[in-house]
Amino acid sequence: MRYFENESYSYRNDVLFVEDVAVGDISEKTGTPVFIYSKKHISDRFRQFADAFRDIDHHVFYASKANFNINVINIFRSLGSGIDVNSEGEMIRALKAGVAPQNIILSGVGKTADEIRAGLDSDVLMLKAESEEEIELIAKIAESKNKKARVAIRVNPEVDAKTHPYISTGLAQNKFGINEKDAESLYLKYNNSRCIKFTGIDMHIGSQITSLPPFIEAVEKLSALYFRLKSQGITLEHFDVGGGMGVVYKEENPFSIHEFAEALKPHLRKLGCKILFEPGRFFMANSGILVSDILYTKKNDKKNFLITDAAMTELMRPSLYGSYHNVQPLIRNKYPEIKADIVGPVCESGDFIAKDREIEDLKQNDKIAIISAGAYGMVMASNYNGRRRPPEVIVDGDKYFITRSRETFDHLLYDEKLIKELI
Repeated sequence: MRYFENESYSYRNDVLFVEDVAVGDISEKTGTPVFIYSKKHISDRFRQFADAFRDIDHHVFYASKANFNINVINIFRSLGSGIDVNSEGEMIRALKAGVAPQNIILSGVGKTADEIRAGLDSDVLMLKAESEEEIELIAKIAESKNKKARVAIRVNPEVDAKTHPYISTGLAQNKFGINEKDAESLYLKYNNSRCIKFTGIDMHIGSQITSLPPFIEAVEKLSALYFRLKSQGITLEHFDVGGGMGVVYKEENPFSIHEFAEALKPHLRKLGCKILFEPGRFFMANSGILVSDILYTKKNDKKNFLITDAAMTELMRPSLYGSYHNVQPLIRNKYPEIKADIVGPVCESGDFIAKDREIEDLKQNDKIAIISAGAYGMVMASNYNGRRRPPEVIVDGDKYFITRSRETFDHLLYDEKLIKELI
């Protein structure tokens, strides 16, 4: 079997550690399932990204949809990152973490009027618009508040990112953004609006992209639009490349951040404006693991099964996308290898972590680590089957902090009432 290790989680004498803390020590304290993140990994990845673009005027905005734990957001704030939010809920989390409004971008393809009002009232850096009707609504709300809204348009460059169709966002068949022709018309139409100030042009072509050509093509296309607008008297303050840089889950061979920078900087320098980035997965995916207990083992004529206390309710990605996450024991080299399905306890056949996976022949009450779970794990967790969402822990060197406790059943019932008249 494969044992995934990086600079933040690794085996010492066959015992899995996150930084300088044995994972088993944490899970004994918190119980399982539990998400565990490495502060070192988060910080190192951010610094690598910032260093790669140090010689151009840029600002990184962490895409909090990947992991919106307020302590994770606060780590990014302390590193100098802005925060990209996709809802009022994420914006409230960023503000609670101490992020200044001028370091928040409010994104989202379907913002409600209340979310637009909240963004304007908080005076965030900008609202990223994705349709003409949204721009009209922003203008109407801004006028009612006697404000001029700072707006950027997310332009869909019609570029195939060669990624999973569920996380591709840069093609005409995707719901995101506005095509180049229509976007150009909207910049011109609203350029002299009393209530709209266009500040930039934005893109985001997809997620988990492992090759450079889609990024280069998209930047080239939108650079041409940027200069066409400039020739018509519209000078924008920023050009937003978005995020989507791929990471290693299995055997992917993504470009390095320095290769990414060297490929794009010649194009970006020509623009003469501030360059924005919005990575999320790149920073977070391999910062975290999900630790789970083996509840039962069983076999039939065709299959071995390891039944865990983690499920699709904790990690949706395998069920939703068929995504790969390495699975490995907290203490390795105890047993011979078998091939097994690693499945959760939820009442769905689609509730699995891995299928036909080579893994040690683990026993009841052994514990496993589900790797690369730092992004799109807890943020997609649910209470299906009345399950409680798990705790989250951040490790910092030889210390760890429980940043969110396991939900209680009272949490799940906090706003439900028995109505006698319904009987």
